[in-house]
Amino acid sequence: MRRLILSLVLGLAAPAWAQPAETVPAAPGATVQDVTAQNAVVEFGGPDPVVVHTQDGRHVFTAELATTPEQMQRGLMWRESLDSDAGMLFHYDPPRRAAMWMDNTLIDLDLLYIDPDGRIAKIIAHAQAGSRRSLPANAVVAGVLEIPAGRAIELGIRPGDTVHHAIFGNAEAAEGGISAGDAGEPAAADAPEDTQ
Repeated sequence: MRRLILSLVLGLAAPAWAQPAETVPAAPGATVQDVTAQNAVVEFGGPDPVVVHTQDGRHVFTAELATTPEQMQRGLMWRESLDSDAGMLFHYDPPRRAAMWMDNTLIDLDLLYIDPDGRIAKIIAHAQAGSRRSLPANAVVAGVLEIPAGRAIELGIRPGDTVHHAIFGNAEAAEGGISAGDAGEPAAADAPEDTQ
């Protein structure tokens, strides 16, 4: 009896990622795909220009969009590289307290948690590839921009800076009053059109 109780207590104390996933019966003949599996095919939205305004200017990232549960669950898993000006923008609708982890992610990333108005609420620099540690926003956010590790520091991106994209309702503001020479990047009008 004592061993049974100890087994139950230890089983309940296991972290969430170690718990067996609840399964939903599939329709007869349907295949259930694990979107986190390396060979799973997940199509993302975009790419879209995402403009980050800092005290020193602005920088344009070209970001894929993760808006569906499957896209959000997959994220940048299994990617072996990411261009210095590329990223992935996760959209939470409605905004919520979000947390990320780096399971099955092969590259270190900077995570920019963005509030509903487009302001950066928190930055986690150099999130470690493969880590199962929860990396929470500790705030209500509408988005998370994942960029290559070290880029936030390199570009002087800080909490309080503004991220411009249609999901924050401020994409037009990224184009107003910005010259092509700011931060060494082309003006937002030169970037591909927003597809949202």
